[in-house]
Amino acid sequence: MNSTELDTAYTALAHALTRVGQAQSPLFLSMLCLSLMSRNPDLGQVLALIEQAETQHSA
Repeated sequence: MNSTELDTAYTALAHALTRVGQAQSPLFLSMLCLSLMSRNPDLGQVLALIEQAETQHSA
């Protein structure tokens, strides 16, 4: 995905989060993550991305 496509996806995500509302955002994000993970055949890559997100969140 190039930077323009990434920006488009990020914007779509932001709009979707606004539509579902703050209370439903955690469930929405969990469902989205499960859907995206199911499309990646590499478990090691998925686990590395989870670790990366956790590390960035803790920083």
